[in-house]
Amino acid sequence: MTAGAREAAASEDLAADGERPLDIALLTYKGNPFCGGQGVYVRHLSRELARLGHRVEVIGSQPYPVLDEGAEYAGRLTLTELPSLDLYRQPDPFRTPGRDEYRDWIDALEVGTMWTGGFPEPLTFSLRARRLLRARSGDFDVVHDNQTLGYGLLGDVGAPLVTTIHHPITVDRQLELDAADGWRRRTSVRRWYAFTRMQKRVARRLPSVLTVSGTSRQEIVDHLGVAQDRVHVVHIGADTDLFSPDPSVRRVPGRIVTTSSADVPLKGLVFLVEALAKVRTEHPDAHLVVVGKRPTEGPVAQTVERYGLEGAVEFVKGISDAELVDLVRSAEVACVPSLYEGFSLPAAEAMATGTPLVATTGGAIPEVAGRDGETCLAVPPGDAGALAAGLSRLLGDPELRVRLGSAGRERVLRHFTWARAAEGTVARYREAVARSAGTTPDRSAAPQTIAPKQLAASNPEGRASC
Repeated sequence: MTAGAREAAASEDLAADGERPLDIALLTYKGNPFCGGQGVYVRHLSRELARLGHRVEVIGSQPYPVLDEGAEYAGRLTLTELPSLDLYRQPDPFRTPGRDEYRDWIDALEVGTMWTGGFPEPLTFSLRARRLLRARSGDFDVVHDNQTLGYGLLGDVGAPLVTTIHHPITVDRQLELDAADGWRRRTSVRRWYAFTRMQKRVARRLPSVLTVSGTSRQEIVDHLGVAQDRVHVVHIGADTDLFSPDPSVRRVPGRIVTTSSADVPLKGLVFLVEALAKVRTEHPDAHLVVVGKRPTEGPVAQTVERYGLEGAVEFVKGISDAELVDLVRSAEVACVPSLYEGFSLPAAEAMATGTPLVATTGGAIPEVAGRDGETCLAVPPGDAGALAAGLSRLLGDPELRVRLGSAGRERVLRHFTWARAAEGTVARYREAVARSAGTTPDRSAAPQTIAPKQLAASNPEGRASC
């Protein structure tokens, strides 16, 4: 919609905040809504923005986003595919494209970066997105970048820019370096994460950064060098209609559920597998269901074999939302063993079902999970013994499971829903639009963000600050 058309539409139905609906371009270089926090973020945020009355055009690359459909936001939520060469697709990741697949110099850059061990997608997607946005200058009120942080987004992109940084990828880089065995592996990790240098440079020049927790806010300031007054916390959340208790789903005795990418050290799965071996000495029926791909090699596979847990650890992938929710409902305990999280959607989703949670205090997890003994059991990250103690305690205490499960859902309903996230995001959009126009926005009706220190009060492990 052009600027003139938007002015002509000023008399149409207003958005939920009482102002003219916004035309939003929401960019995501990875859009898979079933694997990875960025895809989940785009899927749920776009739906709730449309539900508030705004027009959202999601612009994404492979794997393409899957957008929710609903009569209440029909016509206000669309997808524009911005294809890459899809070099990491299954079943042939790191493939070499055929000669007829090359379209321009960006494609050549994408392949060349992959051939030399780098990860090209943030840069090449940003260049393609800039080309599209400049060709459509005037179509959007605001451009929202979902952690691409590529050079292509610097300068004029046809509308004010707001960027979400879930957490600095430099944290992932350091954890992978710490876990790397040998100089060849460390060299490979450094080359793969070379794009983080670009992301640092770009982040420092962005006018408005959204992030999902106070811990991530401080990491963005410390690791990326972004000025504190440019970084704003807008908590995300769970789909509390989908992730909800259902007494008709039978709890499976001894079942522990976690969502984890087995090959990523940051997720801490190896410590949970070690903990399971200890737990089974007291609770022989204890078993673990991992929502993620089964590893065939590496620390997790080796630990499963070392402790003889082949029959006690199950991996599931490719399940539907409804199957995932019922799986979490069926567990006696949910667990988040991560060494670090910028927010932790799995924690919020498990709590929303009323399933009691054992979680580490890594990164922003305490902001989500709350106080130890009140809404969860909290343990230090990277400590298999502490994980085992927490899991054994919950498995052996039905009354504690009920109390923590109920308190956890109530916490999510109060603080962490996608509707609240969309309202807070729109307030920041309007600030960016007003700043671009040289006016001052009215923030009197803006939703209040809960301070991270309030969320993690009395938890000395939480590093949240605001």
